[in-house]
Amino acid sequence: MEAKLVLNNLYLQNNKTFRDLKNDVVNRKPYIGISYPKLKVIAKEISKTNAVEFLRTNDFSVYELEILQTYVIGNLKNISVSLQYFDAFVPFAKEWSVVDSLCQKFVIARKYPEMVLEYLRLYKEIDDEYAQRIVAVMIISHFLNDNYIHQSIKMLLELKNEGYFCKMAVAWAFATIMSKYPELCFDVLRKNILDKWTHNKSIQKMLESLRVSEENKAVLREMKL
Repeated sequence: MEAKLVLNNLYLQNNKTFRDLKNDVVNRKPYIGISYPKLKVIAKEISKTNAVEFLRTNDFSVYELEILQTYVIGNLKNISVSLQYFDAFVPFAKEWSVVDSLCQKFVIARKYPEMVLEYLRLYKEIDDEYAQRIVAVMIISHFLNDNYIHQSIKMLLELKNEGYFCKMAVAWAFATIMSKYPELCFDVLRKNILDKWTHNKSIQKMLESLRVSEENKAVLREMKL
């Protein structure tokens, strides 16, 4: 199904035209206002017909088309095709919720971790706020496990972009690591490897987490810079 046809259907079903679209979220494309559950249903229908045709013809002109792109990529079953379209979409993913959806839906990464990590190693070398956020959110979503925790921490520490959404994702990642691998996380914090902002933001998110023990939170309160 061509993306243009999908977009026309979205307009018709919601009694909207391009002039009606909202554009009041920072870095977000104009958007129709369709709920995520409804977009998931539409993505399933696209995936049943001709997913590649949609992915190939999508111009990402509205926010919903960007989110549909992430859902349809996530529905692909062939790792080579999945990575092809994931990689092709990375330069266009310039809004935090689009990045997070792309990463969280890419569950095929858990079946082919080494192949996916090769791509993440490339993205971390791109000095771009959202490319590096992709690395962090992919790690949070799929690589915080016994097999990859050391590689994940190393890769997170190599993300140096100063953009807010990159640094927030790194802080989120270390807060998640604290809940799963507290000693490894404490080791990072004690060494003061993170920049001051990310160090303190990570601790803030750890203190807000229900998955971090009160004992560890007491230690964390003394570690703010």
